[in-house]
Amino acid sequence: MGNENIEKIKTGIKGLDEMLKGGVPKGHVFAVMGQFGTGKTTFSLQYIWEGLQQGESGIFISLEEDRDAMIETGLSYGWDFQPYIDDDQLAVKKLTPADAEATINKIQSDLPEFIKSFDAERIAIDSISLLNMLANDPKEKRNQLFALSKMIKETGATALLTAEVKDENPTSSRDGLIEYTSDGVILLRYNQADMEEVQLSLQVIKMRRIDHSRKIKPFEITDNGIQVQMEGVIF
Repeated sequence: MGNENIEKIKTGIKGLDEMLKGGVPKGHVFAVMGQFGTGKTTFSLQYIWEGLQQGESGIFISLEEDRDAMIETGLSYGWDFQPYIDDDQLAVKKLTPADAEATINKIQSDLPEFIKSFDAERIAIDSISLLNMLANDPKEKRNQLFALSKMIKETGATALLTAEVKDENPTSSRDGLIEYTSDGVILLRYNQADMEEVQLSLQVIKMRRIDHSRKIKPFEITDNGIQVQMEGVIF
């Protein structure tokens, strides 16, 4: 059973915060996993946007999109990130996977200091899968992920890490590691009844220290971001 006295922060995703009975526990490092196109980046931007609306500072770290692309994506949902960047309430960092070793070293050396100096309350890293591609050895990958999670936890920030899933098993992350290093896992997936109709669904696989719904619920990516249909059923 969960401890209802735990301080929680809202994800900003309608329906999901109800499933989590108020939100994600503060200080958690949680993963949002899914196939390409299931809305992982939208989820991470919505999470950061919600924090900004609550007066919380945020850091958005991307291994794919630069600042301009992130701002453009936000605007497509009606979220204008630019004023928050100008006011130093939001920092956007792009890491380049091209120089693997330097990127890993930069994350381990610079990120803790940056999070603390920025006093970030929310962090989103999109996507951790690319980070894992930088390491060849499974043991090294595991060590890096544990080190990253531990380092984020020590700053006190609440962090969302997106992760790609295996093509042959859309319920497992590509390297099978993030599920074990995270405090929580939210799974986004496609459900296809036939060639014509595709439905997106969301499930909270785990969320340590709190009681939460394990039901699989359909969701939509609307003009205002992700919305979970609490009354909906999966076909």
